[in-house]
Amino acid sequence: MRPLNHRIRDWTGQRVWLIGASSGIGAALATEALSAGARVALSARRTERLQAVADGHPQALVAPFDILDREAWHTRYNDILASFGSIDLIVFCAADYHPERSWEVDPERAAQLLAVNLGSVYTGLATVLPDMLARGSGGIAIVASVAGYLGLPNASVYGPSKAALINLAELLYVDLHPRGLSVYLINPGFVQTALTARNDFSMPALQTPQEAARAIRRGLDSGRFEIHFPRRFTMAMKVLRWLPYRLRFHLMSRLVNT
Repeated sequence: MRPLNHRIRDWTGQRVWLIGASSGIGAALATEALSAGARVALSARRTERLQAVADGHPQALVAPFDILDREAWHTRYNDILASFGSIDLIVFCAADYHPERSWEVDPERAAQLLAVNLGSVYTGLATVLPDMLARGSGGIAIVASVAGYLGLPNASVYGPSKAALINLAELLYVDLHPRGLSVYLINPGFVQTALTARNDFSMPALQTPQEAARAIRRGLDSGRFEIHFPRRFTMAMKVLRWLPYRLRFHLMSRLVNT
């Protein structure tokens, strides 16, 4: 069967804008792409962290800004265009997470998390889509999570934000694929980062950011729409999502109690 997206067969010269490149999966994916020969614009708030990722890679462009500043998106995008000429792939990897049960949710913190995880993606899309649509090419990669597959305890705001990203990626594909654009949905399981370090429970099939970056690159190389990993965990989550609610809730309650 033909892949749903354009395959990235050769990363040499690919122009990538990676949002959330200062740590975790974003930093590891930036290093993976740079090592493969891509030109990567690295964006996040922490300039010194971005400089560390760029170190030793002359084709890296450090482009720090606050993703919640709407005007800063356009300023930084124009700076990147001045250096790269265009963007072949934008990767939305910035995220925030607070483990909390539903009765522990703070409205202000919830609004901040939703602005980072979801609202910033809409601002970024409004920034890059006009040029991509005008030339009829380009790729959009959205890092969601298997936490968006179903309602999980401790992910009271994070999970819904990732579910929204899954929905967004699906509708973007339907809208944009006929116009020549690729849309990649990335759903990692547990990855060892500063965010998952906040969890106080056992995380099955925990992967390193480097392992996650390699899995993402394989998915992009293959042109897959959904890139989910590690499959021994994500497939179990998919099966759980397909179960009738009565059985799903029963199993989830037992897992929570455990």
